[in-house]
Order: sequence, then structure tokens, then C-alpha cells
Amino acid sequence: MTSRPALRDVDVVVIGAGQAGLSTAWGLARQGFERGSGFVVLDGEAAPGGAWRHRWPSLTLGTTHRVHDLPGLPFTPVDDTVAAVESVPRYFAAYERHVDLPVVRPVRVTAVRRTGDERFRVETDRGVWTARAVVNATGTWTRPFVPRYPGQELFAGRQLHTVGYRSAEEFRGQHVVVVGGGASATQLLAEISRVTATTWVTRRPPVWREGPFDEDLGREVVAKVEEAVREGRRPGSVVGVTGLLVSTPYVRDGLDRGVLDRLPMFDRITADGVVWDPVDGQESRFVAADVILWATGFRAAVGHLAPLRLRDPGRGFRMAGTQVAGEPRLHLVGYGPSASTIGANRAGQAAARALRRELRPGTPLPRTA
Repeated sequence: MTSRPALRDVDVVVIGAGQAGLSTAWGLARQGFERGSGFVVLDGEAAPGGAWRHRWPSLTLGTTHRVHDLPGLPFTPVDDTVAAVESVPRYFAAYERHVDLPVVRPVRVTAVRRTGDERFRVETDRGVWTARAVVNATGTWTRPFVPRYPGQELFAGRQLHTVGYRSAEEFRGQHVVVVGGGASATQLLAEISRVTATTWVTRRPPVWREGPFDEDLGREVVAKVEEAVREGRRPGSVVGVTGLLVSTPYVRDGLDRGVLDRLPMFDRITADGVVWDPVDGQESRFVAADVILWATGFRAAVGHLAPLRLRDPGRGFRMAGTQVAGEPRLHLVGYGPSASTIGANRAGQAAARALRRELRPGTPLPRTA
């Protein structure tokens, strides 16, 4: 992080210093925006690392999705057994120093509003910044999603979302119902089922894909999510848009042990378990539970953009690339098709190029950043 004082009136405010925010900041510097006066990065975290600072300790580089290099500095971990919660924040901190980024933290952005002089007013818990443009790169980690089910408030056991998970050991001797059909659900099932009894429930049967998450599948996912955001629909997850789960070594181990035999979603929750109501002449079914783990995904953390009134209630932003349709000086990076480490890299640089054209038309590209 740079030691220069951050000005309060800049060309561009970047909100968030995860992969999306850092790649955007690098792109802005490359496009000739001065660090500190031309742009500033406001980060809600107390230290570098973004959402990686809060991942569970058992998540290693070998079990997570690939962490792509940030532009200009390779990510070279010692080995794949290192905990992601340690290695990725360390890399992000080194990146901020290497690129000399003007990151101010901790700063919680509470609202973004338009001003009368065609600027944005960025309100925070540490005062106000004004800018000609805003790049929102806040990701999803701070907005875990838990669906509502009848009887949820009656459950006498423990309920937690993925964000609250730390170790399988804390559930030893308890029966854990894991809800969700994504990669996090399968990984946590594989871990928890080694120390205690589990039940897996999903809305639809899983479809396993053999082989890695390669470029062909990546393009398929991006195309479907881009279609959603162009139409103003909420972007979905990889599983949500493709229906596919990648078969990894820990997934294959779980399949071999029978812990990934799923049940359809239950109908209601009781004080001591979950219930499937009778259907087609079948009897009701009850599974006793001590813990319900909701591995049910996230929503985009964009509540501070509500004063701009650019999103329909219950829907997403209508997008054109990284730009919010109709607002060329507001870009969302790490949203929709760019909600991945490699997608965020590309989107951050695309947003920086677009803002240079918008804010500094005709200015030649500098030779160095």
C-alpha cells in the first residue's frame, strides 16, 4: 500500500481490494491515471487479501479453484498444501507493495450518490470521496444467501452458512445436513463426513463433469452469465448456469464413500431435524439433525449502489461489458461473468480502458504505468 496521502477528490474511486479491485487499479495505472490523485482504492478489510482472509483453514491451494496471477506479478506458492487463507492474502499484500497501489483501509462504503456536477459522492464510515467515475469490485463474500424454509426458526440445533465454517472437528458426534449443490457443498461434505454422519440435500440432482474446469467450459459459463446480465437478470453461479459439478479427487473420494448420495430438498424444518412431506402415495420422511450447514451461495454486495436507482427490485443490473447500461462512468468488476479470478483480471483491465476513453478521450497511452 502506498504511503502517499489519499486525496478526497479523484477521477476514479475503486471500491474493494480483492482480485477485481487490484486488477482494476493496475489497469488504471497502466492507462495513465495517477496513483492517489487519479484514482484511489477503498477497501473494507483491515488488511490485504479480500475474501481470502476469511476462508476456512482447511481450504488449501490444491482444493480450491485455481488462483490466477494478478497482472504484473506471478503467484508462486511453495506447494498446493499451503492454506489459502495464509498464502493468498500474503500474495495480495506483496502485490499492493509491488504495484504501489493507493489503497485506503479499513473503509466501509455506505452509499454512492450522484452530485449536481455529474460526479459521484462516495459516502463511507471515514468521510466522503468524490469522483468522476466509480468501479465497484466488492464481490459477494459479505452477502451470504440463506433461503427461507418453513419451521426454520424452530430448529433447536445450530445453523450456519459456509462463511461461518472453520473445521469439521467442531461437528464430531453430530449429524450434519448440508444444503447446496455447488463446489463448496461437495468439498465440505467430503471433509465433515470423515468425522461424523452427514446428509446431503440439493434442489436438483448433481451432474458430474469429468476433467478440469477448462477454457471451453469457462467460455460456456461466461456466455450464459453475460446473457443474464445483458437482460438485467441476476448472475448465477457456475453450477446454476451449467448444472455441472467438476469431479475432483476429493469429490471422487466422497462418491466412493457414498457421502455424495443426495436427497431432494426437504419441505420443512422441525426442532430436531428436517422433513419431506408425503408425495405420490409415499410416506413422509424425517432425518434427525444437530446442524444445518447452508452451502447456498452468495449475492452481489451492491447495496451501497441503491441510491443510484439503476437496478430493478429483485433483479440485477443490466450490463454492457463491465459498464452499467446507461451509466458509462459506473463499472462493476467481479460481477456476473467476471466473478472469477481470471474473469476479474480481464474485466478490471477492460474497465480501465473504457474509463480512459470516457474521462480522457484523445489522450495518448503512456509508455509506462
